[in-house]
This record gives sequence, C-alpha cells and structure tokens, in this order.
Amino acid sequence: MLDLSAAFDCVDHDVLLCRLFTRFGIKDTALCWISSFLLWRSHRIYYKGQLSAVLCLLYGVPQGSVLGPILFLLYVSELFDIITECGFAGHAYADDMHVYISTSVLEHTDALRRYSDCIAQIREWLANNRLKLNEDKTQVIWLGTRQQLSYVTTQTLTLSNACVQFSDTVNDFGVIIDSQLTMADHITAVSRACFYQLRQLRTIRKCLTPETTRMLVQPFMGSQLDYCNSLLVGISAQLLQRLQVMQNAAACLVAVARKYDHISPILHELQWLPVRKRISFKLTVLVFKCLHGLAPQYLATYCTTTSYTAGRSHLRSAQLVN
Repeated sequence: MLDLSAAFDCVDHDVLLCRLFTRFGIKDTALCWISSFLLWRSHRIYYKGQLSAVLCLLYGVPQGSVLGPILFLLYVSELFDIITECGFAGHAYADDMHVYISTSVLEHTDALRRYSDCIAQIREWLANNRLKLNEDKTQVIWLGTRQQLSYVTTQTLTLSNACVQFSDTVNDFGVIIDSQLTMADHITAVSRACFYQLRQLRTIRKCLTPETTRMLVQPFMGSQLDYCNSLLVGISAQLLQRLQVMQNAAACLVAVARKYDHISPILHELQWLPVRKRISFKLTVLVFKCLHGLAPQYLATYCTTTSYTAGRSHLRSAQLVN
C-alpha cells in the first residue's frame, strides 16, 4: 500500500494536458474544457484580519471535485504499465495505490527482491513527474494461512530511503485487513466504534422521541454494518454473532426493549435485515452488477455463470441465469 506525499497538489498541468492528448486522445473542445478547468486558478489566505496577495496555482488538481480523482488517475496511468512489466498487479483509488503479487512460500525471498525493484522504478517515475513516494508511510503485509506464514522468514522490506516492517494488520480505506483474512480485527474495530456511539445515545435516550432515535441510530448503524460487508462472506459464525449483537443492541435502543426481549419481531418492525442477510444482499447485488456489465472488469472476470463452466452446464442452476 503506497503513500504519495501531497499527490493532488503536485500534478503538473502541462504534463497532464499533454498526456491527455497523446495517451488518451482527448483533443479540441474537450481538451480546452479541461484546460480551462485546470489553468488560471488562484488563491489567497486570510489570517488575523488580513488577506495575502493573490497567487496563481501552477500545479495541482482541485481536491473534492468530481474531475480531480479522475484526472489524477489519468496523470499516473503510466505507473500501471511499470507495475505490469515488473510482474505485479496494481489497483488505485485516487492517490491510494496497491501493488501486490501472489507467490509460493518457497519463492517469497525472490518476490521481495522483485518488489523492491518495482518500487524503485515507481519512485523514479514519480520523481520525473513531480510526485514523491512517502516510503515511511508505505505499508506491506503478507497474506496467507497460518501454516504458510510460519515459513516466511523475511519481515522487512528494504527500500532506498527506508526499511519497511511487515505489518500484521493494515487499514485499507477503513477496512482493517489481517494477515490471515479472518476480519477479526475489523469486526473488533467496528464493534468498538458502534458501542461507543450507542452508549452516548443511551444517555440522552429519554430526551428523544422514538422517531428521532431511529433517525439517529439507523443511518449510523447501517453505514457501519454495510460498509464493505461483502468482504465478510465466509467469516466464522462467532465473528458474525458479534456484529449481530451490535445490531440487536441498536434495535433495543430504538424500540426501548428490554435486554431479554425477542429480537426478531423488533428487527421486522424496524425493517432491518439481520447481519447475515445484509451480507448476502450486498454480495447478490455485486454479482448482479458483474453479470450485467455494471461492475469493474477485474471483478466481472471472476464471475462466470455455471452454464459456461465445464462439467456444470447441465446443472439446474445453469438454467437460472436470467
């Protein structure tokens, strides 16, 4: 997981416009629109009742805009050619980049050497394009079974400007990933945050109407339970129960129910799906998008109907594609 320093603020306008024309074929009116969006921006600072002089912005794309992340990804698109040439795979969301490879335990030392070489090429390309790799904030993690990880002897990735220690857990867009993909640390973090908020709301519950309480609890709990919950498919029943206990506590708070009241009627009245069904629903929506061309290609390629799978085309499920 690579970290770039002030990535959005360092984009060279001339290089970006040239790349849009030569690499992506954007020209004429469309290129003029983008040029007008980027160029001739200015800013000034208000401090202690005084305004600074107006300064022109020579670099950067506006953060928080719709076009900002897209333009940045187009700016660094050549990075993915470098990553592919090194034999790795890469994904990016704006300026957050991931570079990864699947390797056997016996070849993990060679994979690390190749990884260091790949990072060196990425660093050189970034420097040539006015960007900087923050190696101190780069995170690296081994993923595998307990038996596989026990054979991994190297726990440090040596880069030119830093030695990065391998982590047991990493925070990836708010999802805590552990080395064995159990999702236990993520569920612990979600539970801790939710119960903290529920305790705060419980102190003022008597001052709130039932509808107000529901308006406060439902969006918060829904966002916590539904965020990236398709990653929770296949987790242990024990971990799943921890999330269900959290949802039950929220439902009891809204309905002013007692601790040992039966929870199913309450969830039904609130029209809240149980945690397991919420996960199934999210996965079903994702599969639907993959089958109908609405999902990213790297996900859609892994979703194949049984009617096209050798040896399974005669199953009844193969007739249920539509």
